[in-house]
Amino acid sequence: MRRAFAGLAAGAAVLAVVAAGAAGYAAGGEEPATGTPTAASADAGFARDMAVHHQQAVEMSYIVRDRTKDTEVRRLAYDIAQTQANQRGMLLGWLDLWGLPKVSADPPMTWMGMGDMPPGEDGALMPGMATNSELRELGSLSGRKAEVFYLRLMTEHHRGGVHMAEGCVQRCSVAPEKRLARGMVAAQQSEIQLMADMLKARGAQARS
Repeated sequence: MRRAFAGLAAGAAVLAVVAAGAAGYAAGGEEPATGTPTAASADAGFARDMAVHHQQAVEMSYIVRDRTKDTEVRRLAYDIAQTQANQRGMLLGWLDLWGLPKVSADPPMTWMGMGDMPPGEDGALMPGMATNSELRELGSLSGRKAEVFYLRLMTEHHRGGVHMAEGCVQRCSVAPEKRLARGMVAAQQSEIQLMADMLKARGAQARS
């Protein structure tokens, strides 16, 4: 019951932040008076791509939560899943408020000037994303092996996420979205260090 209530509270907080961001944008606030972002803007591109990127992090976290009994890893996985699911809701909410599509015909990362990079293989559409084969492997492991593989995959995932969030900080125009991106950078860099310590405690290290 407590967890369900916490989920409802988190969802309400997300809606409140989205609404506040929209109100601030409409009223001028910190945002430039240039109108609603276009479908080709960095604001829209980041929202679309990071929503996809976050969805995979949520998926990986729920996979490992069921593959280990380790309290530390399960707590980290739960925190990542909840945080990124909530952030994904904010990003998609902004696209709705802007009246923009949630998908684009442009290649991923076009908004960062990386649309000409080689197409992602086996489901790894953007930097840091795991392949479908890696997700299947994670689901086949258990115990210490699952923990180490998850921590390695999530470290790479966070590195890619930080790169994208830094791109939004530089290119996005909507202040609430830029603030969210800055928060992502700080939080994910902190979790990268935490995961390095967790890997070390398990006699392993991140993939180079």
